[in-house]
Amino acid sequence: MMVSNLITEVGYLSINHDGEELCGDHVQLINNKQSRTTTLVLADGLGSGVKANILSTLTSEILSTMIANNLPIDECVKTIMETLPVCKVRGVAYSTFTIIHILDSRQAIIYNYDNPQPFLIRNGKYRPLDWSSQIIDEKTISFASIYLVEGDTFFLMSDGVIHAGIGATLNFGWDIMSVIDYAEGLFDEKYSAKSLATYLISHVNDLYNGHPGDDATVAAIKIRPRKQVNLMIGPASNREDDEKMLSLFFAKEGKHIVCGGTTSHVVANYLKKELEFPLDYIDKEIPPTAKIEGVDLVTEGVITINKVLQYADNVFKDNSDYFTWSFKQDGASQIARLLFEEATDINFFVGCAINPAHQQDGIPINFNTKMQLVDELSKALKKMNKSIKVSYF
Repeated sequence: MMVSNLITEVGYLSINHDGEELCGDHVQLINNKQSRTTTLVLADGLGSGVKANILSTLTSEILSTMIANNLPIDECVKTIMETLPVCKVRGVAYSTFTIIHILDSRQAIIYNYDNPQPFLIRNGKYRPLDWSSQIIDEKTISFASIYLVEGDTFFLMSDGVIHAGIGATLNFGWDIMSVIDYAEGLFDEKYSAKSLATYLISHVNDLYNGHPGDDATVAAIKIRPRKQVNLMIGPASNREDDEKMLSLFFAKEGKHIVCGGTTSHVVANYLKKELEFPLDYIDKEIPPTAKIEGVDLVTEGVITINKVLQYADNVFKDNSDYFTWSFKQDGASQIARLLFEEATDINFFVGCAINPAHQQDGIPINFNTKMQLVDELSKALKKMNKSIKVSYF
């Protein structure tokens, strides 16, 4: 069977109702590598705060699990209605939801109940979906199915998005066509799904003047080709293994990043190229980059990677650091763009040699620091749904 070079990339972000610690929206994602399916549910619980959070969390977790296991939508909806706790004040159990189920990055099946209607951007333009509806348990569920092409990007959202700005920056809120226009304006092949969601939710927050009157969530789902990036840090523990490590590293397709001063010299000698150093610092906190012909990016090691890890941690919070690393030219920002934005598959080549320069008194860097950074960064990238392979030498 032919394996598709396309993958389904997902990114989502929420902002909480002003004054609430918990979000009343919840996104649940299930990637099944065996069946090559991606299932995402965005649920919006009734009201806000703790009760809404419980309703949306239960809804999204139950629906995603059942849909991922190919159970029929009517059975899923009935299970939700029987499971959700009934609100004593309102006398109802209520959570809106949007489900998108993508098969092998080739076909999308979408169900929507009372959330703003999801939409598709294809080749930078809005592509209307052919919606139908069915009544399940006295609830009208919208349904659409479409075959996919590279670059297709879906946007899902809770109603806090289209309510943004009512009575503040806008008289009547931000309607769905305004959201579509904004999404069309965002179109750029280089943007990841996470970046698209970040731009959109940031604009929503601006429309609320930083004080959201409702929970708001945006999820972006993008069909994109696989791209490989390779990163080397540290020479091999045995010098005899340097050549083996380097030959394997440069045999890999995709872009190549070399981190560390000693490593850079080893690579330059291997390639028989000059190691060039810049004359100025772009960022006082991050050591400058260097250049080697045949290498896409050459940076310092531990300090730079530590900054990349800080950026990675922020991705899972509000991703506000995106507006720093997405354009800055220091080594950490360039690595972040390559790993977070561009790569789908990342190969780490980790040399286990102990750097004599790090053993001097007063320098708080040791061998374990490097290993820990690589381990934590690998875990963060896996959490971003990147395919990671780490090889030690």
